[in-house]
Amino acid sequence: MLRDLLSALGIYRLYGRWLRSQIDDERIPEHIGVILDGNRRWASGRDLIPWEGHKEGAEKVKKFLEWCLKLKIKTVTFYGFSTENFNRSDREVEELMRIYEENLRALIKSDVLHENEVRLKAIGRINLLPESLVELIGEIEEATKGYDRFYLNAAMAYGGRAEIADAAKEIAIKVRKGDIEPEDVDERLIEDHLYTSYLPQPDPDLIIRTSGEARLSNFLLWQSAYSELFIVDVYWPDFREIDLERVIRSFQMRERRYGK
Repeated sequence: MLRDLLSALGIYRLYGRWLRSQIDDERIPEHIGVILDGNRRWASGRDLIPWEGHKEGAEKVKKFLEWCLKLKIKTVTFYGFSTENFNRSDREVEELMRIYEENLRALIKSDVLHENEVRLKAIGRINLLPESLVELIGEIEEATKGYDRFYLNAAMAYGGRAEIADAAKEIAIKVRKGDIEPEDVDERLIEDHLYTSYLPQPDPDLIIRTSGEARLSNFLLWQSAYSELFIVDVYWPDFREIDLERVIRSFQMRERRYGK
């Protein structure tokens, strides 16, 4: 492949150095959302079973986190498993849950979270996940709850519409109890009941979607109202550090007007 040839020739390394020199460290995005798309198609193109693509994708998540830490990007939200993904075959869902559990167990023992003081939080309808995975998530959240240098949101059993619906239910219950008045319901109150309200964090500055598909797929629908969207035409397992650097450089070149 051309990518492999260029890599062997050191072209990517030189290009990466040049890209990095173009990035303004004073304008690094605070929060990046990532839609990890293309794992199954990556596997299919290599005549592999789907979960082999998911395993490769999980390895890329680790590398991506390290790249973000190096760039001092404070918050990253990965879209790992949607509410709609439960509609996949029982075998694939089972394998996905196993991969998530294996990688979370490895992560909690690694130095990445603890040396960099990364707080991990799973967002979504976590109660829909297997009990062993729910318990493990609780352990890693407890182990990192005191960290505040970086934040990692893992969107699992997540759906943007479900998030808004769950927020509306919580608010409706409080209205019925008389804790708040209907006229108190505004954007700030809704934000305070979203999955991401566990700590003050900015909405994503940008959202990256791999595989070339140009849609949000029910990801951070409320929070992404003014996010810059970047479509990268590679499958997630093939995403490289220079792809991230290229996205950030492009982000810094955009003029964000917020409707003005």
